[in-house]
Amino acid sequence: MVSVTTTWTSGMAFDSVVGNHHITLDSAKEFGGMNKGPTPKPLLLTSLGGCTGMDVVSLLKKMRIEFEGFSVTAEAEVSDEHPKFYTRIHLVYELKGKDFPPDKVKKAVDLSQERYCGVSEMLRKAAELSYEIRLNGEPI
Repeated sequence: MVSVTTTWTSGMAFDSVVGNHHITLDSAKEFGGMNKGPTPKPLLLTSLGGCTGMDVVSLLKKMRIEFEGFSVTAEAEVSDEHPKFYTRIHLVYELKGKDFPPDKVKKAVDLSQERYCGVSEMLRKAAELSYEIRLNGEPI
């Protein structure tokens, strides 16, 4: 069982306690907040990027593939009507370094998406999920 407590602090701001970490959530001023932290929906994308990113880093290390930089960018389309939700999510995996074996990098990303990343699995039930891989800026 996982438990996270989110407590209203003032205005539109909340403090969410995850283990011993605190995350401040808030809305923009035009929605009554003070913009003290991110809004909830983008944090889903942060969770997605972190989940799959940790998988890929772990798998690449096991494959003894070294890299100089790695990022996962999540781009999402939002529905027009309320409740507004993500209808499509596209992930861009970007690795930087030398002498990458593209087939092994692709295998690591595919394993994350198809087997290991629980956040991807949950979000795939609600939105179309796609991804691409770029090595030093070039798609594979």
